[in-house]
Amino acid sequence: MPRRTATMLASTLILIALLCAGVLIRVPYSEMSPGPTVNTLGDARGEPVLHISGHKTYPTSGNLNMTTVRVTGADYDMNIVEAVYGWLAHDSVVVPHDTLYPDGKTEEESTQENAEEFSLSQESAKVAALEELKIPVTSRVVVSTVVKDSAAEGVLHAGDVIKAVDGAAVEQPEDVAKLVTKHKPGEDVVFTVVPAKTAAAAEKAGKEPEGSKDVTLTTRKAPEDPSNPSEDRAIVGIQAGTDHTFPFEIDIKLADVGGPSAGLMFSLGIIDKLTPGKLTGGKFIAGTGTIDDDGKVGPIGGINMKLVGARDAGARYFLTPDDNCAAAASDTPSGLTLVRVKTLDDAKKSLEKIRTGDTASLPSCSAG
Repeated sequence: MPRRTATMLASTLILIALLCAGVLIRVPYSEMSPGPTVNTLGDARGEPVLHISGHKTYPTSGNLNMTTVRVTGADYDMNIVEAVYGWLAHDSVVVPHDTLYPDGKTEEESTQENAEEFSLSQESAKVAALEELKIPVTSRVVVSTVVKDSAAEGVLHAGDVIKAVDGAAVEQPEDVAKLVTKHKPGEDVVFTVVPAKTAAAAEKAGKEPEGSKDVTLTTRKAPEDPSNPSEDRAIVGIQAGTDHTFPFEIDIKLADVGGPSAGLMFSLGIIDKLTPGKLTGGKFIAGTGTIDDDGKVGPIGGINMKLVGARDAGARYFLTPDDNCAAAASDTPSGLTLVRVKTLDDAKKSLEKIRTGDTASLPSCSAG
């Protein structure tokens, strides 16, 4: 066999061997890529994303798109070839597996956590929107979850309204922990609660829940915190949360989406439907950001993938949480203008500027 032919054959065999090794060798990485974007003013799978009944609504136009990120599953083992391709591609990013699935979290656990965050973000989006429009929302502190085998199991239940602890009125969920931790483990603490069924019946009738009762629980010592092994903190085994009663029905229907990052765009969509005029002026605007009950916009993950998804969907402006601005500005897709937002009110004011053509004064993001 001629030397040149032998060399080419050997090189080809080595290349094939390397490719096979690259396919077979697994690496602890996952991939993030742009996910679908959905117009909160429009339909998804034939149904309105935002359905409001019991209150006057107004026609809308344009787009207020929430954005998503697509990730590989927790059980998917990426090979070297896929990792290298992802590192080189502009529209995807490869990150350590533990970044997306920390503490050995399974895909099922991650999906469940994302679903819970998505549900909570919808509630906060509704509250923030109505508060922005000066429409009253009734809020109350409730038992959100009860820890298995805890002092509260079988005594307190999810949905119970917490009126007081040791006779001290409870106004915020964090008040519960503060009052319980005034005790030492082994001491009794008295909860004044309205049972969940009673509260649900009162809500259905449009009344304030009544018929409270006192429940005595014996506190236990909290699991040891490695960072503070001397801590001797009392707990009863519940997580307190906030339950809201809305003056009319706001239903958000969007399947196969998780996490809290659509909160801002849901709030803006609700405001647009509840107010005369068109918030976008017919423009295509996308965005992201968590939102709390007070309308504060928080940071999210995967910002650069969301920018690509928004640009590819046709967006011209992107509402960007302040804490994500630097990362977003470092790699902004061409044709997309970043708009910095800290609060829901900021976002509304920026939409007004876009609507009226005053884009030169929009708050921008910088990479510094």
